[in-house]
Amino acid sequence: MTRRTCRELTVGELTPLGQSERPGEFYRLRLLGPGFGGWKPGQFVMLRPSSWDLELLWGRPFSLAGADAEGISVFFQVVGRGTKRLAGLAPGDRISVWGPLGNGFAVEPGTRTLMLAGGVGLAPFLGYAATHSAPGNLELLFAHRLPLSCYPYAEMAARLRAEAIHEATPADLPRIIARITEKIAEYAPGGLVLACGPTPFLRTVRQAALDLGVRTQVSLENRMACGVGACLGCVCRDGLGHHVQVCTHGPVFWAGDVQI
Repeated sequence: MTRRTCRELTVGELTPLGQSERPGEFYRLRLLGPGFGGWKPGQFVMLRPSSWDLELLWGRPFSLAGADAEGISVFFQVVGRGTKRLAGLAPGDRISVWGPLGNGFAVEPGTRTLMLAGGVGLAPFLGYAATHSAPGNLELLFAHRLPLSCYPYAEMAARLRAEAIHEATPADLPRIIARITEKIAEYAPGGLVLACGPTPFLRTVRQAALDLGVRTQVSLENRMACGVGACLGCVCRDGLGHHVQVCTHGPVFWAGDVQI
């Protein structure tokens, strides 16, 4: 795990993406500041703008979509008060950032690797694909509900094999589940599957991976308050039924080591 630190970063860019039923719902945020050279794709950060008052006491967790010597990038959807306030930031605004936090995805350049993303769960795979030394061994299957333009999918599809499947209505779910299972089966034996997305999506991935015997990691999207294991707000059960904190033991787990 990378050593975690807290620092203040500056908003560089806040870019809206696409058009959904509610315009201005998806954003890519670039924060400027040094110190993230040792991050691992799959890790996350907690963000709390300096302008937030006591109404919003806790920071918000976001997967790192990218990081370099000059700063970090995150991708988010407006879903509540915190993300709505983030969407109102302007260049030059200050944000307290603690991280990178948690553990990252396994990186095996010589292994065929399937990335399974659901909705905003695409975020950690932006950095994973960008830093992978053998992108020819990567493949992406992306399931989404809102228009594809809302997500940074095009930049992924431009650099590796990628397929998007749209859930327009609940009637599409059986087709999507079948496609996910079919793709996981293609990576047995010897391949690696990585998944991030909402809980029902991860539950489907985990069960298929265990049934098919494919090595698989899942990144959980549990709610968090502190991000450092103190508040116990993000706990889940491990493979033995014990409670563990997602923020410090995860967010990435091997599929057989966690219950979803």
